[in-house]
Amino acid sequence: MTHRVFLCRCEDVTLAEVEHACSLGLSDVEEIKRYTGLGTGPCQGKECIVALVRALAAGGHVDPAAARPFTARPPAEPVTLAELAQLTDASALDDGDEGAA
Repeated sequence: MTHRVFLCRCEDVTLAEVEHACSLGLSDVEEIKRYTGLGTGPCQGKECIVALVRALAAGGHVDPAAARPFTARPPAEPVTLAELAQLTDASALDDGDEGAA
């Protein structure tokens, strides 16, 4: 059985994956997020940001005091297929810009 250390449980990102990303020259929190998907799950990084910064600091990649959090992107609200099916062509294309050609 292999021993894996998960830094992001939502997206199953392991310490080994973060270390691999660092070996490729990525060391910024945002770069690691974009490369691995860490912090993009339901918790939006609330559970894994501390573990990531600790791992980066332990590897000498970042000063913990200088580490910046993830770029905030509010989660989109899910839309059901039934809601989409109820749209008319005009309402689907209406972007509030009636005068534009």
